[in-house]
Amino acid sequence: MCLAVPGRVLRTVEVDDALMAEVDFGGVRKEVCLQYVPDAEVGEYVVVHVGFAIQRLDEKSAQETLANFERLGLLEEEFGDGFELAARQRDTVEGTDR
Repeated sequence: MCLAVPGRVLRTVEVDDALMAEVDFGGVRKEVCLQYVPDAEVGEYVVVHVGFAIQRLDEKSAQETLANFERLGLLEEEFGDGFELAARQRDTVEGTDR
């Protein structure tokens, strides 16, 4: 599943004529393209989908969304170890939940 996840902009930089940012998703940091929201500033929250910031978001809404995603286990699914997750899903489907 692909989620649009809120994250906090930590720094911005231009790379090969594209505006990029380091974004913090509740402890997980990723490089994100800011081309769709070029006026996003350090400290602000953006909603990120497949590596692109698609809109800005207020801090309260971002924190609530991150807390709900964490509670539902969606952050681990989105940012966790893909191989470990695939193995767990395979084991559950095969009835050998370890």
